[in-house]
Amino acid sequence: MNNKTTNWIEVSRSAVLSNLDNLSQLAGRKTKIAVAVKADGYGHGLREMTAILSDSDIPYLAVHSTIEAEMVRMSGWDRKIMMVGPVLPEDIDSIFRLDLEPIITEPSILAQLGKFCRKSSINTRIHLKTETGTNRQGMTEAELKKVITILKKYPELTVQGVSTHFANIEDTTDHSYAKTQLKRFKQLVGILKKAGVKPRLRHTACSAALLLFKETYFDLARPGISVYGYWPSTETYVSYRLGGGKNSILTPALSLYSRITQIKTIEADNFIGYGCTYRTTSRTKIAILPIGYSDGLDRRLSNLGYVLINGRRAPIRGRICMNLTMVDITDIPRVKLYDKATIIGIDGKETISADTHASWCQSINYDILAGLSPLVPRFIV
Repeated sequence: MNNKTTNWIEVSRSAVLSNLDNLSQLAGRKTKIAVAVKADGYGHGLREMTAILSDSDIPYLAVHSTIEAEMVRMSGWDRKIMMVGPVLPEDIDSIFRLDLEPIITEPSILAQLGKFCRKSSINTRIHLKTETGTNRQGMTEAELKKVITILKKYPELTVQGVSTHFANIEDTTDHSYAKTQLKRFKQLVGILKKAGVKPRLRHTACSAALLLFKETYFDLARPGISVYGYWPSTETYVSYRLGGGKNSILTPALSLYSRITQIKTIEADNFIGYGCTYRTTSRTKIAILPIGYSDGLDRRLSNLGYVLINGRRAPIRGRICMNLTMVDITDIPRVKLYDKATIIGIDGKETISADTHASWCQSINYDILAGLSPLVPRFIV
């Protein structure tokens, strides 16, 4: 137990590196890995994940913004950083200062990068993102033709990679749309090559693609959620197992804890919490936990979820508050003040995962993990 804080997160170094090793084995020696550490390392802590991944031999980290890239550099990462989020004009100076490889999704920003390189007498590596059917970030064939013209004007710009992102590879066991996108990606890469633009790295594989489709591997894969020990979806897991995949490939790396800061006994027919949403039917013993929705404990778990104390389930009673949550410990013996409560993790024979929270909230594990407050202390264990 951590005795210096009321709430804390523990991140297992061995779990992260084991997940990464298993994914790297799937990808094979010819496919490089870029681990997505955006969204504060999927809630695991950007600094902590940078420290852990520095012990691996992966060449890339993938961030969303220059702010995240700054934190990664300050954390000691001296290898390549791919910036997957949009590039703003005011980002250009930071891209060079931090030695980033931005993914370009809009021709005009590429022209601005080219002008900056020409004026500063420097070169830079960029990646192009193609639009294949997700209709989010990405460039159409018409936009790529504009890009080709810009690249010919500014030889200072080196196309390090070309990528796309799948729209429907996680949420279904029917992967026909993903295959259509893959076909379109190959066509767009062909157009670039015909124009003399020869990217060194083709990359399309997110976690689900890496787990399911060898034809998406190409030269580099960009796993995210799977590095942290979670399956992208139940459908991905089912597809993987039906394809003969091993069951023990991923291990969740994150545990979230709180400590009991008050214990009280409430008589029958009394309300607990805001809105009087829970009324006791008998004498009830509750524990107060100093954790709430500002810390990332979703308010939708009010009167629905539970935490683990002494290896037993303690149901949440009343509404989860901004900084406090009340749980029922009536039937849990030997509970003491300052005992640990497991919000996400293992206690005895019981386990609560981000998937558990997601099922309660009718959401996804990404949402649960990314929603954990960066103010909750993280510790590598």
